[in-house]
Amino acid sequence: MTVIVRDVRAPDAEGYARVRRAALPFMLATAEQFAFDWAHAHPDSHDRPLVAETEDGAVIGTAQLRIAHDAPEPGIGSVNVYVDPAHRGLGAGTLLLRAAEEHLVERGARVLYSWVLDEPANRAWAERRGYAPSRSAHFLRLGLTTAELPPQDPPAGVELRTAEDFAADPRPLFELDAVTTADEPGDVGAELDDYAHWRETTWDHPLLDRALTTVAVVDGVPAAFSAAQTDGLGRYWSGMTGTAPAFRGRGLAKLAKSASLHRARAAGCTEAFTSNDAGNEPMLAINEWFGYEVCATEVRHVRTIG
Repeated sequence: MTVIVRDVRAPDAEGYARVRRAALPFMLATAEQFAFDWAHAHPDSHDRPLVAETEDGAVIGTAQLRIAHDAPEPGIGSVNVYVDPAHRGLGAGTLLLRAAEEHLVERGARVLYSWVLDEPANRAWAERRGYAPSRSAHFLRLGLTTAELPPQDPPAGVELRTAEDFAADPRPLFELDAVTTADEPGDVGAELDDYAHWRETTWDHPLLDRALTTVAVVDGVPAAFSAAQTDGLGRYWSGMTGTAPAFRGRGLAKLAKSASLHRARAAGCTEAFTSNDAGNEPMLAINEWFGYEVCATEVRHVRTIG
């Protein structure tokens, strides 16, 4: 069967989402989400989503690739390739990876990172193409219909608000997001310093559920938050949970996440998912305390060019 690789077109969004859901069933993936991401990619990221399709026009694979323009070091690229499990063995992954690498190297990438599911066949595939394993991250799942969520009991001086309460001026949440992202574990650091871009691509993202995203406010200051994403299919994703350095050690992240989960269940969500870097022991401990269980593991692979 002939397979070709090409740039995405607007009608590909549904097929792109379908492949992602088949390859990573523990992540949210909607056509609206991908169409939005493609339209709002930062120009410095040189983002170029690709699809692999069969001769009859069926999308069977995708590639997500970009230059990490927001990383402290230049020359870092990322490429994540996903193939529909029902169409593996046709060479789609190899073709996608080759096209992605050429694009990124032409735009200055010297180090390439890729997430690979921790399965023998997937890891062997990546290593045969020059990628070496690095750090790991876990996907976790919580069944909201049966979970025994802790009671919500904020201490004196702490108020639990939603992101919607900051709709008139979300800048305090941007600042909180930036300070917590700065020390998040990972191979590639990130610096959030573009408020306009954050507002356009994070605050207005179609998956962000402002009514479920919860902020712990201490004496009027946003101190911790748990960002919530939903797909309209009963699935909830914790996009980011963090606490500003000055407020750590007080259980505020746990409090914000608990309130968000309660709101999610009340809104009709049935499954909650999240992911944690394997080295992020504090968040892993919090999620295990809530009852989350590991459902899959990814391994970050790296290839140095030249």
